[in-house]
Amino acid sequence: MDEESSAGLLFKDHSFSSDLLRQLNGLRQSRILTDVSICTGAGEVPCHRNVLASSSPYFRAMFCSHFRESQEAKVQLQGLDSVTLELIVTYVYTGEAHITAVNVLPLMEAAAMLHYPRLFEACSSYLQSQLAPSNCLSLVRLAEILSCDSLKRKAREVALANFPEVAASADLKELCALELRDYLGDDGLCGEEEKVFETLMAWVKHDPQTRRQYMQELLQQVRLQYIHPAFFHHFIAGDALLQSSPACQAILDVARKRVFSLHGSSTPDCNPLWPTPPRSSYQDFLLLLGGRKDNQQTTRDVLLYSAQTGQWQSLAKLPSRLYKASAVTLHRSIYVLGGMVISEGKSVVSRSVYIFSLKLNQWRLGEPMLVARYSHRSTAHKNFIFSIGGTGEGQELLGSMERYDSIGDIWETMARMPVAVLHPAVAVKDQRLYIFGGEDIMRNPVRLIQVYHISRNTWFKMETRMIKNVCAPAVVLGERIVIVGGYTRRILAYDPRSNKFVKCADMKDRRMHHGATAMGSKLYVTGGRRLTTDCNIEDSASFDCYDPDTDTWTSQGQLPHKLFDHACLSLQCIPHVIGLS
Repeated sequence: MDEESSAGLLFKDHSFSSDLLRQLNGLRQSRILTDVSICTGAGEVPCHRNVLASSSPYFRAMFCSHFRESQEAKVQLQGLDSVTLELIVTYVYTGEAHITAVNVLPLMEAAAMLHYPRLFEACSSYLQSQLAPSNCLSLVRLAEILSCDSLKRKAREVALANFPEVAASADLKELCALELRDYLGDDGLCGEEEKVFETLMAWVKHDPQTRRQYMQELLQQVRLQYIHPAFFHHFIAGDALLQSSPACQAILDVARKRVFSLHGSSTPDCNPLWPTPPRSSYQDFLLLLGGRKDNQQTTRDVLLYSAQTGQWQSLAKLPSRLYKASAVTLHRSIYVLGGMVISEGKSVVSRSVYIFSLKLNQWRLGEPMLVARYSHRSTAHKNFIFSIGGTGEGQELLGSMERYDSIGDIWETMARMPVAVLHPAVAVKDQRLYIFGGEDIMRNPVRLIQVYHISRNTWFKMETRMIKNVCAPAVVLGERIVIVGGYTRRILAYDPRSNKFVKCADMKDRRMHHGATAMGSKLYVTGGRRLTTDCNIEDSASFDCYDPDTDTWTSQGQLPHKLFDHACLSLQCIPHVIGLS
């Protein structure tokens, strides 16, 4: 655009420079005024020194200094083939280069050598567009040789984001120990820890004589506390190569105590494992299972909510229409226990266990409970699931408790609770299982905290006037257990260490039969039934979040439909692995 001022008109011809280049290229092609020939092998390209010197610091130094090439009619360039040289010269005179899969590597090397940074980055961009799990590791190597940070960064991102596929490639087995350690230890690696371990062992076994010396260093990059205990037991603990290393055995001994001991990480001589948090590629998801929806029909729906996207989606339905079953998460699977099966107008109390894999979006049958029960409570700790109380086949109130061992795949009867109750709030904290309140056989509130010592298989009880909850969930939030509503708006936070309650900000409504779970440092409450001001009961689709740092509630919108008596769980997984990214 021209610029007019009181001093006159500044005329700008934006096509002049490109026209000039075209004219110069025509002169070059006709060998008019050319004063130097660039040679490589048998190839020879006539050029103008001033054009080359203007295009690159490399040629400026060659032709504008006291080097002998400044006086020679022919200049030999090493490391280029004739086709690449022609592409470079065409770029110099036209600003254009046709980059293909065949020529990109020699062209990029030439651009680096001759100091054409924009052409170099264009080649990098092309290679980035061609990145795949099958070639990303080799392109990381190339980027390191050429000092191309943009390509190295992108290729590494692809390798980490597609780690299971990359782990199967031949290129991975050719990494040096330092390179493999950097990948396995990266917090952004998108792979389950079982795959990380398998990759490490496949790499070592590719050349065991040379590589076994690196096993300890590499094993420390595997976050063993997040490996499924059955996998640890069957595939890690007895591995012959690991057993041959005293240092690796010491690492596994610590992990074994952490994974299998009922005492957990508080066991004497059980040092904390490195690094404690799961990889950053894991995301939080909220799941709602079963319950009664809109028209109060028992539903088989399973809904998944992503905290990152704020979106809901439907998953594989429950295998049976279950009323007042219980559900827990264990080893990143979901277990649905017991309940009353509704089928063809008949109701049967069940002892069935269904296990859901989020990765496969599939249900399968598990080992059934010892006792059929519904309206019971369940919770998980370490490798165990505890199923507590409820109502039995004869509609009797159950005071029994049974425990499922996920390693041995067996159920066993544990000590009975001191007082049988219905609809209590249940949570596990610091090796103890807490049962808050509930109601007795006459539907009267029970003002008790019943505490089960997990490793000792013993109970004791404490009376308290603070407890009067029925049909309320309990959620572990930080160091406290939060009891959420239960025919009340009240939220109580219990500190097991001090045996004291703290009153938190009330919910908006008096709620019961709702769901609650923790994701990150916050509490999420879903659906339920609410008591209106005129004492009517309404079903709810509300979805609320409590932040303990600010002691405030915020609405997260609405559930896809009204829902109560449902299971509400949170689960961490890798979206890429389960096809949710």
